[in-house]
Amino acid sequence: MSENITIALDAMGGDVGPAVVVPAALQMLKELPRLTLVLVGDEGVLQEELNAHDTKADSRLRLHHASQKVEMDDKPSLALRGKKDSSMRVAINLVKSGEAQACVSAGNTGALMATARFVLKTLPGIDRPAICSALPTMSGMIHMLDLGANVDTSAENLLEFAVMGSVLTSAVANLETPTIGLLNIGEEEVKGNERVKEAARLLADSRLNYIGFVEGDDIYKGCVDVVVCDGFVGNVALKTSEGVAKMISNAMKEEFSRNLLTRLAALLALPVLNALRRRIDPRRYNGASLLGLQGIVVKSHGSADVLAFTYAIREAVKEVEKNVPQRISKQLEALLSERQTV
Repeated sequence: MSENITIALDAMGGDVGPAVVVPAALQMLKELPRLTLVLVGDEGVLQEELNAHDTKADSRLRLHHASQKVEMDDKPSLALRGKKDSSMRVAINLVKSGEAQACVSAGNTGALMATARFVLKTLPGIDRPAICSALPTMSGMIHMLDLGANVDTSAENLLEFAVMGSVLTSAVANLETPTIGLLNIGEEEVKGNERVKEAARLLADSRLNYIGFVEGDDIYKGCVDVVVCDGFVGNVALKTSEGVAKMISNAMKEEFSRNLLTRLAALLALPVLNALRRRIDPRRYNGASLLGLQGIVVKSHGSADVLAFTYAIREAVKEVEKNVPQRISKQLEALLSERQTV
């Protein structure tokens, strides 16, 4: 990190709030000496949490009071209109004013997207922002979007998602021309609905490195660098994957604890099991990007622990360093210019 970076943290968001956000912030400040963090929330509560860690606010760890909190079950409309002094809204306002270069929140996803879109606005050429996150694969990782922001999308929206996902992946994974796959029910051109087929035609005519349709089982094979789909399909695929991972984990625990022999086998296999657990640990992929906004907003999982929240902060830092919104805007301009000349 070559320049100073300031990130606003919605310290009251998520299932746990300050008990996770504060220690995660302290950990990141130790790791990144040029990082400044702004804890946004109830100043009294935040001060108590800092006292519990024998720490005081200073020039690199600032407190910014917000009198309200967005609950996890609040409707987006309520958060947007009725809680204008919420920790979420104030943290995003700091990005808007330039006092912070990014915002990280573990709060209500719908409220975060609605508030961020209202305050920061979308980039020129972007109709709908999308939620994008990294996922582990057999060969490394991929980025997948949209993961739930847009249930109904057009072919043009899917093209926009591809542009945004390509730029993000290129920036944070240091890939010059990331490969892009469009999620479908088959790899053949005749498969899928008309919207997906039209999106495939738009992608094939673009300057993006589009390689064609991919199926659900291709996601974790790492066949492409970016997987594009609408938010309904993406969210179902993500939640299904999380469910399968939990099922396998529980099944392994049950089998290894079945009797004395299997417990002994578990001890012998412990190094392999620990390596596997680390490789697929969802906490290390925490931090979904709200792409398409005129500012950087990263969504942490609501139930994130300290380790997971540090990875969400890391994601925000990377996007600031790589100027992701500006790069998306530039790529969109080039794409629009290219289509106008055809």
